[in-house]
Amino acid sequence: MLQDEIDGLTRSERQLASILLQDYPMAGLQSITKLAAAAGVSTPTVIRMARKLGFDGFPDLQQALRDEVAAQIKKPISKRDAWVVDDAAEHALTRFAQAVWTNMRHTLERIDTAMFDTVARLLADTSRHLYVVGGRITRSNADYLFNHMQIIRPGVTMLGNSANVWPQYLLDMDRAAVLVIFDIRRYEAHLEKLAQIASERGATVILFTDQWGSPIGRSADFTFHGLVEAPSSWDSTIALQLISEALIAQVQEARWEKSKERIEELESMFSSTRLFRGQG
Repeated sequence: MLQDEIDGLTRSERQLASILLQDYPMAGLQSITKLAAAAGVSTPTVIRMARKLGFDGFPDLQQALRDEVAAQIKKPISKRDAWVVDDAAEHALTRFAQAVWTNMRHTLERIDTAMFDTVARLLADTSRHLYVVGGRITRSNADYLFNHMQIIRPGVTMLGNSANVWPQYLLDMDRAAVLVIFDIRRYEAHLEKLAQIASERGATVILFTDQWGSPIGRSADFTFHGLVEAPSSWDSTIALQLISEALIAQVQEARWEKSKERIEELESMFSSTRLFRGQG
């Protein structure tokens, strides 16, 4: 919401918004006087901005932030309970599909297409080594991106499952490196530390996260937010997968001639040997 309203804010309100976004949501949970002092603005400015965002005042804004924090750490069972509705209303498949479609629609409405294009160019740049990693739930998203990028371009590495070996990957991360991280709520502290160190070493960090935003956002150069709530105990990553697949298509298009050569060479390998094919 804050990012959506940024253009309509005054200079001092934008200054305040910057402080809120830098340490979101914790900055907004401190006292109004501390927040105002941190932003270098007056307390009336804090109240005025809260009202511009649609709240009655600063206490209502803080309550909304508390609700977001609670939503971020909500356990899978309680997430499922929040979606229980009249089973006779519609088929479960339809209900789930409608929720996912809403997620995708709102995600696309909010996405920064200029940022998308910039990230696509970074991913297509083979002078930059690409590293990919995901969390406990989002590793499958990371695997998907890795598998396709590895075919499209050289110089792609999937980080191992064990965080204990990540320092070995960090050794090679520098200003020419790009690190893509997937992390949604119940955010993983080891991923945050990885992003922080990679950023300090000069790597470009690209984050795929939910609508609330992983703490990794503080280290990320580019962040894609996807809506994840669904009628299930588990969050849906389909909106994030949509962005990921669109990036794959854009990168392939950007370097089509070379990608085509790699794809044809790969197919030739499959055709010339049964080593990589199932034996019926």
